[in-house]
Amino acid sequence: MFRKLCVLTLLGSPFFARAQDTATLGEVIISESRMQIPFNKNVRNIQIITKEEIARLSVRSINEVLSFIAGVDLRQRGPFGSQADVSIDGGSFEQTLLLLNGIKISDPQTAHHSLNIPIPLDAIERIEVLKGPAARVYGINALTGAINIVTKTPQSNGLDVNVYAGSSFKNKEAGDGTGIYGGGGAQLTGTIAKENHNHLFTLSKDYYNGQRYNSKSDNNRLFYQGRYQLHEKHQLDVTAGYTHNQFGANGFYASPIDKESYEVVETSVFSISSSHQITDKFRLRARISDRYNEDDYRFYRDDLSRSRSLHYNNVLAGELHAGLQTGIGDFGIGVETRYESIQSSNIGDRKRNNQGFYAEYKTEAIKNLLLNVGTYVNYNSQYGWQAFPGVDVGYSITNRLKLGANIGTSQRIPSFTDLYLNQGSANIGNANLVSENAFSYEFNVKYHTNDVQLQAGYFNRNISDFIDWIRETTGNPYQPFNLGDFKMQGWNVQIAQRINFGHQHLFRYRLSYNFLSPNEMQLPAGYNSKYQIESLKHQFLLNTNVQLGAWNVSLNNRYIKREINKGYYLMDIRASYQYKAFNIYTDLTNVLDQEYVETAAVPMPGRWATVGVRYHFGK
Repeated sequence: MFRKLCVLTLLGSPFFARAQDTATLGEVIISESRMQIPFNKNVRNIQIITKEEIARLSVRSINEVLSFIAGVDLRQRGPFGSQADVSIDGGSFEQTLLLLNGIKISDPQTAHHSLNIPIPLDAIERIEVLKGPAARVYGINALTGAINIVTKTPQSNGLDVNVYAGSSFKNKEAGDGTGIYGGGGAQLTGTIAKENHNHLFTLSKDYYNGQRYNSKSDNNRLFYQGRYQLHEKHQLDVTAGYTHNQFGANGFYASPIDKESYEVVETSVFSISSSHQITDKFRLRARISDRYNEDDYRFYRDDLSRSRSLHYNNVLAGELHAGLQTGIGDFGIGVETRYESIQSSNIGDRKRNNQGFYAEYKTEAIKNLLLNVGTYVNYNSQYGWQAFPGVDVGYSITNRLKLGANIGTSQRIPSFTDLYLNQGSANIGNANLVSENAFSYEFNVKYHTNDVQLQAGYFNRNISDFIDWIRETTGNPYQPFNLGDFKMQGWNVQIAQRINFGHQHLFRYRLSYNFLSPNEMQLPAGYNSKYQIESLKHQFLLNTNVQLGAWNVSLNNRYIKREINKGYYLMDIRASYQYKAFNIYTDLTNVLDQEYVETAAVPMPGRWATVGVRYHFGK
């Protein structure tokens, strides 16, 4: 896309890429700060998972992929890609910004819908995670970080067909039909690559009859992106996508009384952008985008005359960015505007607008030292003016050893749900909320050779006017309040290694551990929190992979421990075989058949087996 809001680092990769992949990534020019920064000079705490690594995971949705990225907490309400909340380094699910090829797609109604993304896994080039304060980069609502999903750029004409089916082989519960729980899906991904234009189009469908009572899901996605080279210095990009998801919402929001609830969500996204290299040193980039979402929540799926919530929201945005290279350093400036509106049966008709202005400066005038400083100034029609300055500093002790540090501020503006929701005895909003503001700093050290990667880091974050949903006693509605300061600190360590032991024979592993330590949030006497017990405390990931010629076997392990709730351990296995244009694979997830809950009152699937085949037409 015209603006590569890439957030890459090989050191944070969930696996270690192949040698040729490493060389390619090393040449990538990243611009997570909208500045042209070479991949190997980035100093932020950044994670990436590539298409090759995704292909080795026992996953079928973006939601599931995110659970294998260090520091990312993925909490699924509905499995198989139906609905999930995502957060970074102990933040709330509302404090993480979602992007698709740099297009902001976070939902202003509620972040429960931010992961309604219209692309299948086969269309993804990589998923990038920028951890820490990101307001200086992206503006509001990137309080704890941002996740950018980057799609493939077609290099040749081709068509990929991927079909799969799976089951728990457990009989359905009483009242939920007959037979066993299971389902499957199909993904169609086509590419056209010509001299002056290329195109990517996808069509995908996933259908599951559930994993327990009223958990059926039917998810459909369409996506297109096109790039047109108008001139060697002028480029046009078009993006369009649509999702239609419907699923049983048993236990999503009001367990145990919502056993018969059902939800239908439709989301569309459209963007047109252009890039112009005015001179060798000066460039301009512009974009207009629109995201529209419909949410139909039916408390009684068989009776639409009562307890039905309908929400229609739209976000129209425009951006203009400029970059200038000079003898004393690189400068970047830009402006963004965003108009949000909603029409809702229990939120009302609301609208607000937002304007952001940023400026950045990068220099390497001092040997081995990279300095990146900037600020984002924001005006919101509800919350007025605010500024978010930040500084990144990196120092290369040797070619293999690097130290990094950053300090910055960020903000999260309350969602329409936070402010205005009215669900009677269940949940009510609070129009008097003020925005959350954070001050954060972090340090990291990175070491790498051709085959070994090491990284360790520490961060400290203080959120003022922290928002949490609380209630006085069971039976009273939850309501959000600004509860004061919420402090979080954490550290992480990870190691990745690749070992060659013969022609096309490889062993890879990656081990990471994240520890988070929040202060104890003091609630008013007699109140309890809706989300605090779900805050991540320990995250342990061990991913191993063996490649033996055409065979590839991966064993992926996760241990997750949240505040208050007991920890759980998950083991997944994927085995695949490549025969000419065919890739045949099988997955066994939750091998030990663990019982666990990621969020709300939704038990996740037990042991589940899947088989699939992917065929590539073309070169």
